[in-house]
Amino acid sequence: MLSTGALRAHLLAARLAGPVATTREQSLRSYRLFAARDPRATLGLTPERAWCESDLLRLMADRCGVSGDPAHVSGGDVIDPERTLSSLDAFAARLGSAAGRRAPVLFGTGHPDRLIGFYAGLADALSAAGCLVLTPAKGRCIDITTRFGVRTHSLDYVRRVALVRESEASHAGSETGAHSHSPLPVRVVLDSVAEAGGPLPELVVGDHGWVCGAGQLGIEAVGLADTDDPALFVGEAEGRISVVVPVDDGVRSDYYRPLTRYVLNRACLSQ
Repeated sequence: MLSTGALRAHLLAARLAGPVATTREQSLRSYRLFAARDPRATLGLTPERAWCESDLLRLMADRCGVSGDPAHVSGGDVIDPERTLSSLDAFAARLGSAAGRRAPVLFGTGHPDRLIGFYAGLADALSAAGCLVLTPAKGRCIDITTRFGVRTHSLDYVRRVALVRESEASHAGSETGAHSHSPLPVRVVLDSVAEAGGPLPELVVGDHGWVCGAGQLGIEAVGLADTDDPALFVGEAEGRISVVVPVDDGVRSDYYRPLTRYVLNRACLSQ
């Protein structure tokens, strides 16, 4: 069993929390874009209220532990490990609740190179507990706007975790995929489920547009977010996202394994 103290030490040593690789410049740029309602930062969420940059900075200081000083404009950013641990406990509680009622669940990530293993471990445990882990619309094409223009992607699943690939990418089923912030994939998945008359997910677990897109549509969603992902924390503050765990989402994939063990233990899903 991984203790809270051991996980706190791991968060700091792996730079999942504490001083993180995400820069202050990256975070502040995202807050500016979100305040301007730029879809690159809203990730499918339509805020209920106006959020100016100072509002967002206060929110992120409260939810993540970043510096609330507007004069701090450069250097590294920081995540309070106590906030990460508290949110992981709440995250685990939502998974445990879903498992208890054998709810249908959808997993999706915009960080497949880093986070597939984290989500796949949770998906395996929920499936073993009797939950239906949904994998609809595999192979469906989706046009997603990127910094290089509109690119056609295809929806795929690795270990029952949804992701998108650029259409020319090969090795379907391997643990690769495109980094994406778009909410379009989760909308496509949910439309496909509705068209087929199948059960909609009662819980969506993921990051970026997967969480914001689901929360915007009224589906319970929980996920991970970095200091430059204000949309998820706004969704949580406005009541459309249940739990957001502040954590660096770009470290080595194996560094997330202790988080998986901790969450499964807290959710009473350890196998």
